[in-house]
Amino acid sequence: MKEMMMIDEQQQQQQQMRMDVIKSRRSEPSRRRGPINEAKEEEEEEEERQLEIVDMSGMALDSLPNPSPLNIVTICKLDLSSNNLQSIPESLTARMLNLIVFDVHSNQLKSLPNSIGCLSKLKTLNVSANFLESLPTTIQNCSSLEDLNANFNKLTKLPDAIGLELVNLKKLSVNSNKLIYLPHSISHLTNLRTLDARLNCLRSLPDDLENLINLQILNISQNFHYLSTLPYSLGLLLSLVELDVSYNNITTLPDSLGCLRKVQKLSVEGNPLVSPPVEVVEQGLHAVKEYLSEKMNGSHKEEESPKKGRSWIGKLVKYGTFNGRRRGGAAHDDQSEGFVMSSYRPIDGLASPRYNYRLLFRALLLRTCFSLKVRF
Repeated sequence: MKEMMMIDEQQQQQQQMRMDVIKSRRSEPSRRRGPINEAKEEEEEEEERQLEIVDMSGMALDSLPNPSPLNIVTICKLDLSSNNLQSIPESLTARMLNLIVFDVHSNQLKSLPNSIGCLSKLKTLNVSANFLESLPTTIQNCSSLEDLNANFNKLTKLPDAIGLELVNLKKLSVNSNKLIYLPHSISHLTNLRTLDARLNCLRSLPDDLENLINLQILNISQNFHYLSTLPYSLGLLLSLVELDVSYNNITTLPDSLGCLRKVQKLSVEGNPLVSPPVEVVEQGLHAVKEYLSEKMNGSHKEEESPKKGRSWIGKLVKYGTFNGRRRGGAAHDDQSEGFVMSSYRPIDGLASPRYNYRLLFRALLLRTCFSLKVRF
């Protein structure tokens, strides 16, 4: 009798493992539809009603059943996390054409199938806590991807063109890996809100970070002795709210950080900082920004000395990127303490359109940096 009960329990567990399926239905209230689109919308609603959420997490699975008892095409969310999977069949991901959320964290995966590029509707991918050394280049074809979590793996690099294709990516988490650098294409992720690259082996950051116009949270802490410099473009991240560069080998913060008007949290502890000095850092964020702004002011004055070309601000003046009125001149009034810019003009004579864009963008930043006091 006990044996029969145990068999029944095992069968129930297997059935639960295979068919822990919840039909997903639209929760939004129905809206009026025009006669032209009514048939199409009804068809889309019917397709959504047939989509399924499959949860096979924490089942101690070593492999997936083949053939699968599930209707692969109808799955919109698949959770295979917290198992013992060492691989995912190519045939599985190639057929999940309606998959939106794919969670395989906390397994023993050493690679992802190349067919993951077939998941054109995928928005969330969690592959954290595995043994991945690289991501397949085909991941670039997941053009709808918004959230990529690859934390706690053994990644040494990311696909070079990852930023050119994943244009909808809003959150990129690659902390606790072995990354030496971030690909330059990351600067094309204009929709990115959060970038977490702490606990890696980063030697440097891309120079063109100013293109990340929507980036709000940047964490590059705990790269320890590997990361010793930060690019000036950090100060051009106009939407940045939180910046964590703690526990690195940084001696000097870029002067441009003084222009980050929206920053509410700046973490710099654990660095051998010389500029700003420790006594300034201890006074808090406002003191640090003021120090860097004044230092930038000084570097601009140096541009007027025989030692030219050392300050990127000076270069903006030199190339006429912005037109400032001299304080104390006829056009001067007391209502502005920062840069006074009556107008700006595009740069037509420089080498490349990309360089033109960067200089013009910096000029606009300087126009809005109200706390910067520079005299021409």
